[in-house]
Amino acid sequence: MSISHLVRNNIKDLTPYSSARDEFFGVDYILLDANENPYDSDINRYPDPYQKALKQKVAEIKCIDVSKIFIGNGSDEIIDLLFRCFCQPYKDTAYALSPSYGMYKVSAGINAIDIHYCSLNSDFSLNIDVLISNIKETDKLLFICSPNNPTGNSFDVNDIENICVAFNGIVVVDEAYIDFSARDSMILKLEALDNLVVLQTMSKSWGAAGLRLGMGFMNEEIVSFMNKIKPPYNINTLSQKRALELFENYTSYRTKLEQIIGQRRWVAKELMNCKNVVKVYPADANFILTQFDMPKDTYKLLKSNGIIVRDRTQTHLCNDCLRLTIGKEDENMRMIELIKSQKG
Repeated sequence: MSISHLVRNNIKDLTPYSSARDEFFGVDYILLDANENPYDSDINRYPDPYQKALKQKVAEIKCIDVSKIFIGNGSDEIIDLLFRCFCQPYKDTAYALSPSYGMYKVSAGINAIDIHYCSLNSDFSLNIDVLISNIKETDKLLFICSPNNPTGNSFDVNDIENICVAFNGIVVVDEAYIDFSARDSMILKLEALDNLVVLQTMSKSWGAAGLRLGMGFMNEEIVSFMNKIKPPYNINTLSQKRALELFENYTSYRTKLEQIIGQRRWVAKELMNCKNVVKVYPADANFILTQFDMPKDTYKLLKSNGIIVRDRTQTHLCNDCLRLTIGKEDENMRMIELIKSQKG
């Protein structure tokens, strides 16, 4: 099924920026087309605008066709481009869960799009019937973060699939933390669901937040529209090269990932033995949402000892909660030591 009817008319009619080099694919040319400095410094040439080598490696790792991959300057750029592609300012709307990743609201606001929410249940589970019943005719994008930030839990793959079937717009499943979870990725459902976009990132499990590289997986038609509206050279040469180097060292990646997951189990167990901890929520991510007896006091204690965690006490359904990222073993031990030093 084509999704072109969902795309803004001005985007469909847009003639994208094109460099002369788009017409050439060899390596032995004398390049006098782009007004670059001719003296080689490894970065004197513009980067590959379509990140061909990087996408090929991502395709191998994710077992997906390269034509279904879009690389963004962080997942935030992909989110912004989805708003630009599918949502008419001051007219269309977006839909998201609450609580969830705050950038959906920010990006919606930047693009003059109203966003409304479906509250999770008190245990952070998803009420699919309520979600579907509250879909508006003007909704063009629906965001589902799974594993969810800041709650840390994942949603059932079958539920997300049913939402995709029921929704007439684009369903964006943000899997920034999927590598920390035992759940299957929604990438496996792309062939069956034309309106599905799956986001992943190199910022979390790959330890490359500084690169600002987001990966979007979607059908080829959506990729083609996204390529029309992205900046011509949105991923710089150094980021592309460094990402390829990281992907080549898969053994190191797996070792560090397993260490983080192991430390998550240890931290969760230790938190349950802390007198001032009320509840430790199940976590499929590299953080643990934890409810405290005196969260403000705990936050101040950790901060005064040089440990920065995220205060989520003002977030919907997260009363008295702090979000604790899993660090290295010695960092986690120090955090637990301080929490245990508080009187219950």
